[in-house]
Amino acid sequence: MTLLQYHTLIFLFTLLIFLYLYFSFKTRRSSLAINWPIFGMTPGLLWNYHCVHDYTTNILKQSGGTFMYKGPWFAKKDMLFTSDPENFNYISSTNFPNYPKGPEFREIFDILGDGIFNCETKLWELHRKTTISLFKDEEFLKVVEKTMWSNVKKKLMPVLEFMSEQGSTIDMQNIFQRLSFDGIMSLLLDYDPETLTVEFPHCKFALAITKSEEAIFSRHFFPKCCWKFLNLFKIGSEKHLADAFKLSDQLFYEFINEKREKERKADGQQAVDLTLLTGFMREYKDETGSFGNPDRFIKDTLLNLMVAGRDTTSSALTSFFYLLAKNPVAESKIREEIHEKLGMKEGEKWKQVGVKELENLVYLHGALCEALRLFPSVPVNTKLPLAEDTLPSGHRVDSSTKIMLHSYAMGRMETIWGQDCLEFKPERWISHKGGIKHVPSYKFTAFHAGPRTCLGKKISLIQMRLVAATIVYNYNVEVMEDRPLTLKASVIFQLEYGLMVKITKRNEVKVQ
Repeated sequence: MTLLQYHTLIFLFTLLIFLYLYFSFKTRRSSLAINWPIFGMTPGLLWNYHCVHDYTTNILKQSGGTFMYKGPWFAKKDMLFTSDPENFNYISSTNFPNYPKGPEFREIFDILGDGIFNCETKLWELHRKTTISLFKDEEFLKVVEKTMWSNVKKKLMPVLEFMSEQGSTIDMQNIFQRLSFDGIMSLLLDYDPETLTVEFPHCKFALAITKSEEAIFSRHFFPKCCWKFLNLFKIGSEKHLADAFKLSDQLFYEFINEKREKERKADGQQAVDLTLLTGFMREYKDETGSFGNPDRFIKDTLLNLMVAGRDTTSSALTSFFYLLAKNPVAESKIREEIHEKLGMKEGEKWKQVGVKELENLVYLHGALCEALRLFPSVPVNTKLPLAEDTLPSGHRVDSSTKIMLHSYAMGRMETIWGQDCLEFKPERWISHKGGIKHVPSYKFTAFHAGPRTCLGKKISLIQMRLVAATIVYNYNVEVMEDRPLTLKASVIFQLEYGLMVKITKRNEVKVQ
């Protein structure tokens, strides 16, 4: 090849690339997702990674609710994003057996081991049956209620009272994470880590779990070879996962071993113990899981429930108070409902009320559902088809197509919720007769749908109602505007800069 021919080929190749990019921009100037040569849609995703949930939501709006994300040609990272309720219902219920989480999910969420969120078929069915049985036990539910009221009275209220007297700004997201963490650890292990105090002690384990959730989210989008390399040398985001692995092992194995030793010494003469640790050890006495280790199986079970019990409830309360601070009319209606339904009079001390009484707060329930609609605790769920299939939207999928069920986007779709979908309207959850309006789970997906519906939904709602009613009745919460509301790129809804607020005690209320 002559020098002239070589330069001519270079020129033609460059011209072709230029023309491709030019027409890509021209024909798709209204599109946020440009499919680049070699790199697919990854450049756009990386550029918008700091706001990835909103970025993918906007693409879904432009795409009619479903679109195929094309990853790099060399990485096999194509994913189908959908916010279509019919797709969601089909995948999570109608054709549920064809849509497990898949082996890649288990590899990405390796820290969860054989826990309920990571299992399929027989192990998952065992987890589901056992957990439902333990959660429905009347004596256990009494312990749940007692624990939650105790933590609100002895932990939450003193901290809020102290902060209101100091006139300090506080991070409510941090408050709710600590409150939920202390609560779930008490229910799991009868152990109080005491992270919610006015000193706000540092907890390495809780922080490691939070950071590990960000690392897990990044694994969904980056080539396996990249995060495997980081994991091998325990650097970058993968170091946080390694820390979480180590700390969770130390914590849970210590309690499991201690429990086994107590059982050995007691020789069957133990007092009634309603902790979940005791319940699972009794029910899983002969279960060794896929690792052939009974203690590992118990540990994975507890870790899964700890993550669910801490993060989902705390994130829901965070979004609730952010939205309520922006909607003072709704806040006033909740207070009016508390006075009316709970028989509270102006200036009366906040009293302990039962779970059934809290269920009568219909408007509060609607406000919590609105918060979960707009900011679901788990923004995206993943599935992987076993066999080739056609979704109700007409999209073809096969065993290599990872499906991203985008709950965050679903709450922002006009086609689902109407033109006022971005407005905070608790009224949309109240029927004409004044009761709670039923909304199908495949439309309101905060607690997922089908067989995989959240088993802790009832317990989570109990805690959310209790905490929300207590704070709304006793305090004014003013959100500080000096920090942007930015969502973390995480598998759990979290705010990058927290929710900074100023707490002031309402003058007409006497706090015990």
